Amino acid sequence: MQNLIRNFFIALSTNKFLNKKARKWGFRLGAEKFVAGTDIDSVTLTIKKMNAQGISCTVDNLGEFVSDKEEAGKAKKQIINMLEKIHQEKLDCHISVKLTQLGLDIDRDFCLGNMREILDAAAKYCIFINIDMEDYAHFQPTIDILKLLLKDYQNVGTVIQSYLRCAEEVLDKLPNVRIRIVKGAYKESPAVAFQSKTEIDQNFLKLAKKRLLGNTFTSIATHDHRIIGQLKKFIQENNIPKDRFEFQMLYGFQQEMQYELANEGYQMTTYMPFGRDWFGYYMRRLAERPQNINLLIKDVFRLTRKNLS
Repeated sequence: MQNLIRNFFIALSTNKFLNKKARKWGFRLGAEKFVAGTDIDSVTLTIKKMNAQGISCTVDNLGEFVSDKEEAGKAKKQIINMLEKIHQEKLDCHISVKLTQLGLDIDRDFCLGNMREILDAAAKYCIFINIDMEDYAHFQPTIDILKLLLKDYQNVGTVIQSYLRCAEEVLDKLPNVRIRIVKGAYKESPAVAFQSKTEIDQNFLKLAKKRLLGNTFTSIATHDHRIIGQLKKFIQENNIPKDRFEFQMLYGFQQEMQYELANEGYQMTTYMPFGRDWFGYYMRRLAERPQNINLLIKDVFRLTRKNLS
């Protein structure tokens, strides 16, 4: 049943019609609990609140199904404006980007040019840019662009998903690149991805431990308290410096645990999405954590009752 629910919400996340309509709805279905704002000013206020609690942030300008260069150009400009805001307000924050939003499906060289403009702007302020990993169809193109960028930039890294069978092999080929390790949020074929939670979790731990024993900064992105507990023990047993890694969690999830980790002296970063294109992101979060469906049901009931009254 859980797999059916997960597949249902992943299918919704890729529905272009619903994603387009959601831009006009404003936040609905409980999305405001997990999306940090609709624009730069509103997300800046949220970043400041998290920074005041000793928590760093990475912001994601939401946007999917970009099909023309004008739209991709607007996304690039928004990201550069966010970089300016981070610098002006002295925020403890970096940027996460998706290559499909910047034109990867339109023209690779166009996308590469957009990334270079973003990295040039970020380099002026010593701000790190993380390239989010999307579905497997975009995996190799993302790695290829990353490798091209690494020839000229040091302030860029990417994400490795532990559900991918090739994750360890690819990770080993990026020994000096800042990486965020996640479990993965898309529905992929058994040929390329582990399907069981046990296998995905085991691979996550394997990848995280391997990176922690190296010398390159690593972001460990999970809300799983059991995995975090095992890694904290591993870190203590191996005397791994706390400035070599950080824990990452999504905005709106396990907030108390985020505060606890920060209070314990661990570097803690909150992944903070913002913008009007919230639908696809939120549906994938529901797919990952079906218990959040209760929030959706309550919001639908509230909206229905309001419309009937």
